[in-house]
Amino acid sequence: MTAVEQSRLDLAGEVPVLLVKVGGYPLGYGTLGAVRSLGRLGVPVYAMVEDRWTPTAMSRYLTRAFVRPTSGRESPEHVLAIVRDIGRAIGRRCIALPTDDEAAVLLAEHAADLAPTFLLPPVPAALPRRLADKGSMRELCGQFVPVPRGVAVRGTRMDAARAARIIGYPLVLKNLEPFTRLYRPVVPHTTVVQDEHQLLALCRADGNLSVLVEEYLPRESSESWSTHLCCGPGGEPLAVFTGRKLRSYPPAEGSATRACSVPNPELADLAARLCKQLGYSGVADLDWRLDRRDGRYKLVDFNPRTGAQFRLYETVHGVDVARALHLSLTGRAVPQGPQLERYFAAGQLDLLSAATATWQDRHVPSDLRPRRSTERAWLCRDDVVPAAAMAVRFGGQAIRRLAGLARRPLTGARG
Repeated sequence: MTAVEQSRLDLAGEVPVLLVKVGGYPLGYGTLGAVRSLGRLGVPVYAMVEDRWTPTAMSRYLTRAFVRPTSGRESPEHVLAIVRDIGRAIGRRCIALPTDDEAAVLLAEHAADLAPTFLLPPVPAALPRRLADKGSMRELCGQFVPVPRGVAVRGTRMDAARAARIIGYPLVLKNLEPFTRLYRPVVPHTTVVQDEHQLLALCRADGNLSVLVEEYLPRESSESWSTHLCCGPGGEPLAVFTGRKLRSYPPAEGSATRACSVPNPELADLAARLCKQLGYSGVADLDWRLDRRDGRYKLVDFNPRTGAQFRLYETVHGVDVARALHLSLTGRAVPQGPQLERYFAAGQLDLLSAATATWQDRHVPSDLRPRRSTERAWLCRDDVVPAAAMAVRFGGQAIRRLAGLARRPLTGARG
């Protein structure tokens, strides 16, 4: 980082940041990344957490953790009251940075009420909800960029089966709407479905489904790409990054566990033009599939908030999307410069993904060796305690799941 850039970012310490979240994901590494990114530059960072022992709460760069667990079932008024109370406790106007879709929706739809306490990007109030909804996102963004074929289902399992026959198997199932995905999910995550038997097993028989049935783009003929952006008023691009997802967990379905930063001017321009056409302002994480059968990048997700692996992406001046947003909302220019080429790894989750890939493909992935340029989700030299907290929680979850699997045959025998 240059001396000029360091001095500019040091001034940002005058304005604090609150990381706003809705729902329980204590091992979410995007939140921890934001704490470290801003905290290292002297910005006072506050975060909503599930408990005091989450990796985020244990970071040395966090000014204060506010233990405010939510599930997504609460009324908007209840969550907004929590956010306002935290703002009053901080004692000065601060930037509210959403780390999940539901938080992004709440902050945008109630920006006018929150304005006395929080600095927020001037995004159109209804836009984050439309983008977080997989169905309306397709309709909206499909006017400007290619999207996979898909059908939004708000109905019964037979409605889902009829949509599946239109799309064809294999296909992808995604929870459709923000908030609904938290308290009434159809699938635990993006799921590849092979046939109608599997589809009906996943879908509840009581109706009230909220799910997107989407075309499956096979990995043999496609590539996973992402763009992380920060846009100013009117969708003006302030920082645009591109990269490839190499592995995910669950494999081929979940969040990236290993990714690399790769400059891609074509995709960067496509994403920046889309945000400008939408008038989107703020931080965003867009997922794409390059369909090699027709050579087109197809948008599969538009997340109106920071992405889990956003810390992979940084310019030669030390600017990432969280820092760019802070500079923009505090009235300063965002220094322009090329992105660094480096890697991202999510610890134990990446090991699980690599092990699964080894079993399925019958060969060991070639990218397991350590790289100096790797940004790690939890482990870093200047903030080691969150990695230890993550290891304890992750180990506990693994033991509970194994115990549950061990009990299943016994339960069935008793039945």
